[in-house]
Amino acid sequence: MTQYQTVESTDVLLRDGTIKLHAPEHFEGMRKAGRLAAEILDEMAPFVKPGVTTGEIDDLVRKLTLDGGAVPATLGYRGYAHSCCVSINHVVCHGIPGDKVLKDGDIVNIDVTPLLDGWHGDSSRMYLVGDVPLKARRLVDVTYECLMIGIEHAKPGAKLGDIGAAIQKHAEANRYGVVREFCGHGLGRLFHDAPEVVHAGHRGTGPELKPGMFFTIEPMINLGKPGVKLLEDGWTAVTRDRSLSAQFEHSIGITETGCEIFTASPKGLDKPPY
Repeated sequence: MTQYQTVESTDVLLRDGTIKLHAPEHFEGMRKAGRLAAEILDEMAPFVKPGVTTGEIDDLVRKLTLDGGAVPATLGYRGYAHSCCVSINHVVCHGIPGDKVLKDGDIVNIDVTPLLDGWHGDSSRMYLVGDVPLKARRLVDVTYECLMIGIEHAKPGAKLGDIGAAIQKHAEANRYGVVREFCGHGLGRLFHDAPEVVHAGHRGTGPELKPGMFFTIEPMINLGKPGVKLLEDGWTAVTRDRSLSAQFEHSIGITETGCEIFTASPKGLDKPPY
């Protein structure tokens, strides 16, 4: 049976399986953290181009995060040594920044999580590097559509499974595979918390969505089959069939009437081309 916890500002929060229900005043903390995440990703739009390394992207993300009065939540998280994740082409998620050079035709996901005044703003976007083939651009477009369709189903009284079912239906209608091994998650003052937001499933299943729930929706959609594997570095996940993969992520909060997207782009740069 799903357990919910009404959160007070002074509570010490634990990752104990309970779904946190936040007070209206907590939304402001998430708005600020989410806006900073979105502003950082906005700044990536002109920077991501052929010849740039993933390490240079990471350096800029770190600078923008610190300049915004926050710290990168990923830096030191479970031993991770970077300020963001940069996932190119067949990398599904958690690509480690380094010496890899972006090439013309690549598609790349940048995933950032600034921790601002105790709140996590978690978001990722896809970027098109140079002249990207039509099939890759189409995958990126449909993945963004999957995200927004999932968000449309995030409202009080709905079930968590409604979100995953809607995403799966749209992706598979376009003959794409939906990754199951990685999912969205609760967040707020904790980086990763309940509930797990799987991007596939059945309508009417899972916990009921209630006002005050904060979580991410972040579908990973593959051009081929849904299977993934983890590389020896312990972080990088890639498609088993080496097909392209795309992902978008927003952090949202359930309101009395629907949901609020905390990480929407202030410049309207929510999907490419930018």
